[in-house]
Order: sequence, then structure tokens, then C-alpha cells
Amino acid sequence: MSDLTELAGRYIAVWNEADEGTRAQAISDLFTADATYTDPLADVQGHAGVGAVIAGARDQFKGYEFKILGDVDANHHIARFQWELVPATGGGNLAIGFDVVVTDGAGRIKGVYGFLDKVPGS
Repeated sequence: MSDLTELAGRYIAVWNEADEGTRAQAISDLFTADATYTDPLADVQGHAGVGAVIAGARDQFKGYEFKILGDVDANHHIARFQWELVPATGGGNLAIGFDVVVTDGAGRIKGVYGFLDKVPGS
């Protein structure tokens, strides 16, 4: 497993973390202070911005969890991977996305660029 594969797993784990304090600490540990997160629904910067996006998704999709779908493709300090949003109790996915994560070269995320391939109701 590459370091970026492990990093992608930690990134998804942050999205699944229910405890707000634990999630905030994980964001602080995983992201640079000036990290950006951009997808079709959000364009934020910093730990508070990233935390707000994740909290919003967690509130909107209670009872669901994010999982990496397939393999993480990585080179140098960049990783890309597909993810799915599935019921925590099992079942088919509600959403599928594709994220590109850019690190600072020291193992912390400095940018996430997300795309939505399947959205609820599509």
C-alpha cells in the first residue's frame, strides 16, 4: 500500500467520523492550515471550511458512509480515487464521486478537487 493510498483511506475516514471533536482533530492532522476543498457544491479553504463541508454532508446523509470504490491511483504527491456513499447498514450506493487529492509532499493534504459522477435523484 502506498502512502497516498493510506492517506486516501484517512481522508475517507474523516468523512465518516461521527464525533465532531475527533473529526476536527483529524482534519487538523490531515490537512494543511490553508488547504482548499473544491467540488460542484463547495469551494472552501482552511480547516474550518473543510470541516463545515464534511459536517454538512454528514447532516444531509445520516445513516450513510463513504467508501473508496476501486483502487487509488497515485503519483508523486497526487492521488485520485472514486468513492461511493452507501447505507451504513448495507445496500446500493446513493452517490458516486471522484476526488483528486494534492499533498504538500510531507503527507498532508493541501488541495482536494472533487467531481460528482452520480448524485441522489439522478
